[in-house]
Amino acid sequence: MTIHSHTYDNGLVLVAEPMASLESAAFNLMLPVGAAYDPAELPGLSIFCCEMTLRGSGPRDSRQFVEDLERLGADTGESVSVSHTSYGGAMLAENLLPALAIYADLVRRPRLPDEELDAVRQVLIQELRALEDEPAHKAMLELRRHFYGDPWGRPSQGSFDGLEAIDGGDIRRHFAGQFRPNGAILGIAGNIEWPKLRDDVGRLLGDWPALKVDEPASETKGSQPPHFEHESNQTQIGIAWPCAAYRDADYFQAWGAINVLSGGMSSRLFTEVREKRGLCYSVNASCHSLRDRGSVMCYAGTSAERAQETLDVTLHEIRRLAEGVLPGELNRLKARMKSALILQQESSAARSSSIARDWYFLDHARTLEEVGELVDGLTCDSINAFLAAHPPDDFCVVTLGPRPLEVPHAIS
Repeated sequence: MTIHSHTYDNGLVLVAEPMASLESAAFNLMLPVGAAYDPAELPGLSIFCCEMTLRGSGPRDSRQFVEDLERLGADTGESVSVSHTSYGGAMLAENLLPALAIYADLVRRPRLPDEELDAVRQVLIQELRALEDEPAHKAMLELRRHFYGDPWGRPSQGSFDGLEAIDGGDIRRHFAGQFRPNGAILGIAGNIEWPKLRDDVGRLLGDWPALKVDEPASETKGSQPPHFEHESNQTQIGIAWPCAAYRDADYFQAWGAINVLSGGMSSRLFTEVREKRGLCYSVNASCHSLRDRGSVMCYAGTSAERAQETLDVTLHEIRRLAEGVLPGELNRLKARMKSALILQQESSAARSSSIARDWYFLDHARTLEEVGELVDGLTCDSINAFLAAHPPDDFCVVTLGPRPLEVPHAIS
């Protein structure tokens, strides 16, 4: 497969992968504005602004916006991370251009109606309150906050005080000063014709004026958090440690090691912590990456009575990873990844997201064939050499439950 790219004069990057065997097409537009760009006194401004853009744009009011997308059969969604506001959708290939035209209005000409402010505010406050009923999610948000520090560890959901304080003027200033084409990435995959797509996107977004925006600076380093009291019979445990970022040459070695630790029902954490000892109802670990630094984020949910043992055994298994992976583990890892690559070949939505993400981290996009070669190139020797040079260490541990746990060797 061939991946095409074009950078318009305003800095917008279009990266596209034709998939002629499909009848669908999908897009993922990543705008360089997320929680890290929120003013310190208004946490949640980016997600509030994202929600407000959905309440009408160009000639469409809120209802017409929804109806026009439904008429196209578009399956759409949006999200706000610490670094980006993203809009995406999948549809029949023949409806891609009309859908892109709607989203061009959204990012360039949103109505941001004041009469919708309170309704949006209540939705966001309810979502924030729902975190209180999801202690596992809350624990992992706190883990990222304390591991990465401010602003790159900020949760995109903001705070109750921040959401209550935001007004229409804040929304309009944030949109006018942050939503921009320079640094934005539009990933498209599916049954497309590249030259026509490049020209069509140019007509929709090529004259969108660029803005000069300063990148957020890291104001604080990560810190060892306190225990979070939560009246429950359960304890949530989050563990993070430094690891290769996605753009690092060693990333796939790290990724391979962590998938041996936690990838499927034969992984070490699932087998040793959950199956053999019955310590927890859920345990997993995965690589997490910002543009310039990476980590592993590990979660375990257990009963309060067995929480200390769960933490001790989980940390033991994490540290034991440095002893190296075995051939059987590597073979299972490669089989899982090959299955995932085959599934991506059948999904325009998955590919549009992957190539946009690749461009953000790497300044180019990998084909599935290139990813397959990287996976094929993994060996026990290569992964074990990485682990010998970068053993899991400097742990940041978050616990949420009725009692604090004893945490050895955490970061200071």
